[in-house]
Amino acid sequence: MNRRDFRFLEPMRVRWAEVDMQKIVFNAHYLMYFDTAVAGYWRALALPYHDAMERLQGDLYVRKATVEYLGSARYEDRCEVGLRCARIGNSSVTFVAAMFRGETLLVHGELVYVFADPATQSSRPVPQPLRELFLGYEAGEAVARLEEAEWAASSSDLQALRRAVLVQELGLPDELAADGDDGAATHVVARNRFDMLVACGRLVAMPDGRGQIGRMAVAQSVRAAGLGRSVLQALLERARQRGLQEVFLHAQPSLVTYYTRAGFACRGDRFTAAGLEHQEMVRQP
Repeated sequence: MNRRDFRFLEPMRVRWAEVDMQKIVFNAHYLMYFDTAVAGYWRALALPYHDAMERLQGDLYVRKATVEYLGSARYEDRCEVGLRCARIGNSSVTFVAAMFRGETLLVHGELVYVFADPATQSSRPVPQPLRELFLGYEAGEAVARLEEAEWAASSSDLQALRRAVLVQELGLPDELAADGDDGAATHVVARNRFDMLVACGRLVAMPDGRGQIGRMAVAQSVRAAGLGRSVLQALLERARQRGLQEVFLHAQPSLVTYYTRAGFACRGDRFTAAGLEHQEMVRQP
């Protein structure tokens, strides 16, 4: 077993509280590491866990967990936990987990889940959409699709995601969920394999040949899956197709580095809009 056996790897760093009197990670913490990787796996699937389980009218319950110890992690070690869906039975799903320090395998094990009715906890067959998602991900398939969305047809989903991220999470005014530019804007969205809208952004073309990217939002439970970057690149491609000479956006200070990596540069001083500090950033499409 090695790192290349896993499409998904969750980075870990050993904390002081996880080391025991022997100056190595206490054995029970490895199950916590595995469980942390499970949460990351769901993000990688672009699937908000609770919303998905509600749609499927069930939930996953741990039936069995095994751990085999080959080596020890120590304080400040930087490790990775690989997780792979190895088997899907009628009602059970088995994941293989392994913790690596570099290329060295330290610990491995199995987590067996049973799909069941939340009220009675009686087992049910694994739903076909969930089965296909696991198999597709492990086969290297994309977990989401990018597409342009018409405001008239998708405004309800777009506003719901914007409210969750911009209003409820960031504390911005509710007016940002929709405005007069939405009807003519180019909207790019990411939908997961369950057809749930999990990321969005828009491009507003200006009369002077510039374009403004805004209303970028990614569902909190699926961040780190690269969906925001994919939406941004798709919007830049639309700007190139329309022949726009410059694209700009208003970034919060915490996201300046993110957009810098995407090729944007700061212009001018920071300013306050909607009660929060922003920085104008620009680039050519």
